[in-house]
Amino acid sequence: MSLSQFLLIQLLILLVCFTFQSTATKKNVLLILVDDLRHLSDEMVILPNVKKLVNEGANFKNAYTQQALCAPSRNSMLTGRRPDSLRLYDFYNYWRDKVGNFTTLPQFFKDNGYETYSIGKVFHPGISSNFTDDYPYSWSQQPYHPPTEKYKDAAVCKDEETKKLQSNLLCPVNVRHQPGGTLPDLQSLGHAVDFLSNRNSSRPFFLAVGFYKPHIPIKYPEEYLARIPINKVSPPRHPFMSPNTPLVSWHPWTDIRRRDDIARLNISFPFGTMPYEWSLKIRQNYYAAATYVDDLIGELLSYVDRRNTIVVLTSDHGWSLGENGLWAKYSNFDVALKVPLIFSAPGIHSRNIHTPVELVDIFPTLVDLSGLSHNIPKCNKLDKSLLCFEGKSLKPFMVDDYTTFGSHFAISQYPRPSVYPKKNSDKPRLKYIKIMGYSIKTKRFRYTEWVSFNNTLFTVDWNKLFGLELYDHLTDPDESNNLYLVHKYKNIKQYLSRLLRSHVNRYNTN
Repeated sequence: MSLSQFLLIQLLILLVCFTFQSTATKKNVLLILVDDLRHLSDEMVILPNVKKLVNEGANFKNAYTQQALCAPSRNSMLTGRRPDSLRLYDFYNYWRDKVGNFTTLPQFFKDNGYETYSIGKVFHPGISSNFTDDYPYSWSQQPYHPPTEKYKDAAVCKDEETKKLQSNLLCPVNVRHQPGGTLPDLQSLGHAVDFLSNRNSSRPFFLAVGFYKPHIPIKYPEEYLARIPINKVSPPRHPFMSPNTPLVSWHPWTDIRRRDDIARLNISFPFGTMPYEWSLKIRQNYYAAATYVDDLIGELLSYVDRRNTIVVLTSDHGWSLGENGLWAKYSNFDVALKVPLIFSAPGIHSRNIHTPVELVDIFPTLVDLSGLSHNIPKCNKLDKSLLCFEGKSLKPFMVDDYTTFGSHFAISQYPRPSVYPKKNSDKPRLKYIKIMGYSIKTKRFRYTEWVSFNNTLFTVDWNKLFGLELYDHLTDPDESNNLYLVHKYKNIKQYLSRLLRSHVNRYNTN
């Protein structure tokens, strides 16, 4: 063997050793997404497995989505860019075709030596993820969807009044009697457990598991209803639309109304309110479905090697449960925007963080926690680069020597086709959007401006206002008393308006 051959062999051995060592030290990542799960830690429902995760890691008690609708929220979270940057406010655009070939969170990990897998609802299915859940860009294998998800809106709910199977909003079921003898989230859990139990690879993984409930219809194993006695369920404190709330902020929750059990109630459109007893029933069933998902989360985590895994738990957005007369999402109210956000990983100690943060912060945070930061820039107004962040890393909140991290706020938005609520006010398609509501949440205040929006140029006109909202969470956490005309808040309103507009303008691409 010549000297040059010997040196070449030694070099190859060193490279293999370095690669193995680098791979071995990388932490696995488990991202758990729950569909339509609002922030429940301060309510009567008990979620022991979520609580256990809270006690093990960093719990962000004021985390907010960028838009309270599935596809815009998920694409925003998974690309680290706001809806205005993706130009997605409905379900019908794919950012790689319409805006830019932006790198996603799983794609980044895939490009850095990880095997990436998607189980259940991670990206929203359909054109907004190119009908492939962004495969093969984001995932090492084709994403898994449970076969029984095709029955999600089927008439499988045993109705107490009609004694027939219907397509109800409230749908506790006998699992054995369901099509396939199971439910989608049970199938997703089983697939995830198989993956974690039987995986044979030395490479680190990024695994995203998306549970479908408590998204409507609120379908779950019937035994969970007994865990939430209805006599223990409290009604919303403010169950009616406040007189000083601008019309444009109201949405008529049409997807709730069309369900067979709710349709029978003949609630007047668009401002009718849910009957008291049905408000309690919906809240009871929502909480029961949440406890069902909590059990699934506990089962999933029991198969995870927590010594070498970063676990993140969150939701795509919140859900109104009758507050101010509203149900579902589709708004800029706190209950529709606020979500759980928990990070648990080796080296992260238990703590509650009250500073407002955003779901666009998840991408840079995971990059930071994984030790994969390579001077990735923050996005600026005209940035078309494939990889940059419009959020910030939350790692400084989690370290032991954390003292202060500046003042923070969360920005969210929601579109409307008109001031007066219409049947498409909940989920307007892009071509019908005329108004955009931009909202800023600080530790104490929520301030919202509903302004003119051009759906072809993607520009806003701050001079055309259709509604203003200001809520003081110190005295009004339910956001039932709009203070925008109260003189003593004049300076606060002006300050928040400047802050909101400057931030929106910063990321508006036009």
